Amino acid sequence: MIWPFYLMALVAIISTVRVVTNTNPVHALLSLIVSLLAVAGIFMTIGAPFAGALEVIVYAGAIMVLFVFVVMMLNLGSHTVEQERKWLSSTTWAYPALMSFLLGLALVWMLGSDYTAAGATIGQEVVGPKAVGQALFTRYLLLVEVAAMILLAALVAAFHLGKREPSAEGEKNNG
Repeated sequence: MIWPFYLMALVAIISTVRVVTNTNPVHALLSLIVSLLAVAGIFMTIGAPFAGALEVIVYAGAIMVLFVFVVMMLNLGSHTVEQERKWLSSTTWAYPALMSFLLGLALVWMLGSDYTAAGATIGQEVVGPKAVGQALFTRYLLLVEVAAMILLAALVAAFHLGKREPSAEGEKNNG
């Protein structure tokens, strides 16, 4: 029952290396999504299904959608459309399709097996949402508050960096 862990770990490592080495930001984002899904699968196999679900919802879902919207908002012009057509070949999509197939294979095997009844594969017990909440808001309360303040500061900084002056837009449209 340990092979899904190693398969997902291999997918996560390969995908993360492709995130760092890929020059196209959209392809790097796709590899990052595959990597985050593999990490969620790793959480599932070690007996932390709640952490795996949070990984999918928060990181692979919400944050990646924001990254994709930022890349779309950049709108680099019409010359990039032709460049994207050249990049979107079957060899470009072969890697994400293979990695997603491997993740799907491990997921189908895990769902088809009786791994939830037997307990966690590697960990000693399954960690549920109640235990995570109690740990976050007792032992790690200060860290949760510091993380919230850092996220708030990043939000304010992003707002001020992305804000455009109304006069600059009017001159651009008139000129």
